[in-house]
Amino acid sequence: MMYCEFKPFATDTELYTKDMIEDAIGDEFEAMMFKGDENIPAYIWTVNYVVIVKRSTKFITDLSFEKIPRNPVCE
Repeated sequence: MMYCEFKPFATDTELYTKDMIEDAIGDEFEAMMFKGDENIPAYIWTVNYVVIVKRSTKFITDLSFEKIPRNPVCE
C-alpha cells in the first residue's frame, strides 16, 4: 500500500516518526510503501532518494536504510 502522508512505524525498541526519518536520511519525505500486512515500510521516497528499508532480526528487530539517488546526473 502506498502512502503519500507519513505513517509512523515501530520496531521492538524504536518508534520512527517523520522527523526522525528525515534526519536519518538527510532529505525531505515524499511517500512510503508497505508490502502486504507488514508494519514496516519496504520503501521510502524522499525528494532526492529512494530508500530501501532493510530489516534484520537477531534478538530484536533492527532497521537500516539504503539510499539510492532518484535522479542521477549523467554527463
